[in-house]
Amino acid sequence: MDHSSDEDTEISDSEIDDYEGKIYARLMSGDLKLNKNGENYICPFCSSKKKNYSKSSLVQHASGVSAAPNREAKEKAVHRALFKYLKNGLAKSPEPGSHATPVEPQPLQNRDEKFVWPWMGVLVNVPTEWKDGRQIGESGNRLKEQLSHFCPLRVIPLWTFRGHTGNAIVEFGKDWNGFRNARTFESHFAAGGFGKKDWIGKKNQGSELYGWLARAEDYNSPGIIADHLRKNGDLKSVNDLAKEGARKNDRLVANLANQIEVKNRYLQELECKYSETTASLEKMMGQREQLLQSYNEEISKMQQLARRHSQKIIDENQKLRSDLEAKMNDLDVRSKQLDEIAAKSDYDRRSLEQEKQKNAIKSSHLKLATLEQQKADENVLKLVEEQKREKHAALKKILMLEQQLDAKQKLELEIQQLKGKLKVMEHMPGDEDSASKNKINELSEALQEKIDELDGMESLNQTLVIKESKSNIELQEARKELENGLLDLSGGQTHIGIKRMGELDLKAFSKACQKERTENAEVTAAFLCSKWEAEIKNPDWHPFRVVTIDGKEMV
Repeated sequence: MDHSSDEDTEISDSEIDDYEGKIYARLMSGDLKLNKNGENYICPFCSSKKKNYSKSSLVQHASGVSAAPNREAKEKAVHRALFKYLKNGLAKSPEPGSHATPVEPQPLQNRDEKFVWPWMGVLVNVPTEWKDGRQIGESGNRLKEQLSHFCPLRVIPLWTFRGHTGNAIVEFGKDWNGFRNARTFESHFAAGGFGKKDWIGKKNQGSELYGWLARAEDYNSPGIIADHLRKNGDLKSVNDLAKEGARKNDRLVANLANQIEVKNRYLQELECKYSETTASLEKMMGQREQLLQSYNEEISKMQQLARRHSQKIIDENQKLRSDLEAKMNDLDVRSKQLDEIAAKSDYDRRSLEQEKQKNAIKSSHLKLATLEQQKADENVLKLVEEQKREKHAALKKILMLEQQLDAKQKLELEIQQLKGKLKVMEHMPGDEDSASKNKINELSEALQEKIDELDGMESLNQTLVIKESKSNIELQEARKELENGLLDLSGGQTHIGIKRMGELDLKAFSKACQKERTENAEVTAAFLCSKWEAEIKNPDWHPFRVVTIDGKEMV
């Protein structure tokens, strides 16, 4: 392989791809040939080490040198081109067949020489015979089988109204492998003395096939061959195709770079939106924590206020009970004193009896007041317990709503994160392999599940919010009533006014006694009321007399 023309030039890392493309084009066109030593190969770019390699060993050698970090840029480029050629060009190069032995083409002398592209070969002197009034010859498929070691795409026999012309066009495709096969096709016929020069120079061509690679003179000459070439191809040089390929690669690289830049900008926008969303969520969570802390402090203050009011009422009731007990003790002492005085003096017996009756009435009233005080204490305790249960239920409901709100906010955060990941996966540059597609599908399914779960939670949360709103209204009303009751109970003049169903009204007795102008009407009314209450408790007592008149009971 002749590589001495480029040995003195040095390249930079940014020129590796361009230089690799040039060397690969020369390898594929046959301008640079791979040297062989029997069944082994020699690396053409390692001039100091003429080591023999098998094909697989040479592939490993080229791959290792091209990937080595301590190698120069030019050395990497030529070995990358060699590795690509061994993988693509040499693997697809024609092997010797049973009909002929392919001859390696000579290096291309003029890279500006015009060839017909897509690469085509001219095949002449195809055997024909006269039959049924026209010339017939071998079909294109049969000729393709004979030339199979040159890997043609197809062979097209040329026909006129007289039949087979004895000429055919061999198509080799548009890539560098096709050009290499076409040159091998030409070299094979030229080496055997059946090339274009031999066809033109010989007077007696015999029955052998002649073939060559179609060039500009074949394209521009008259005749059926040139007509087919002009109709199905164009004239291009190796340099033209190399430049065109470089331009295509540059456009492809530019387009890919533009796409990568667009996707990078989009990814940056997504990252900014993600950062903003995350910051907003963190701020919202911080505000929520502050609101929750303020709410808990307010609830704690309300509970302390309620406990103080309850304790104040209990203390006042205890004081009232102590006062009542003290008064009852005073009455007992006074009654004993009266008994002692009554025993000493008969003169004041009547007045003492009246005073004793008054004391008895007062004692009865005090007992009733004590009883009512005990009942009031019990009612207050029941009310306090009921308020505790209501507060506990309300706090439990609030805690449940807070947990649901936490779950909802956490779910919304997960949805936003999944959306961000999904968009990032969709816009990641590079080939979409099956693993990436599976990852995107998994993220899409997880996102849909989270959205469905959020919809269900929002529906449930809406229902609970409505119920909580109603409960809150009821709780506020009860709170107002409780505050009003506590203010009344904690006033300066505490008065317990609980009245049971069926209880006698002392005012009615007082009015009746005042109408009768009875002395000490209040005392008499209290005495009669107490007596009636005692009689009412007796199930055998009837306030009205029932008599029988003419067989009928009358009241």
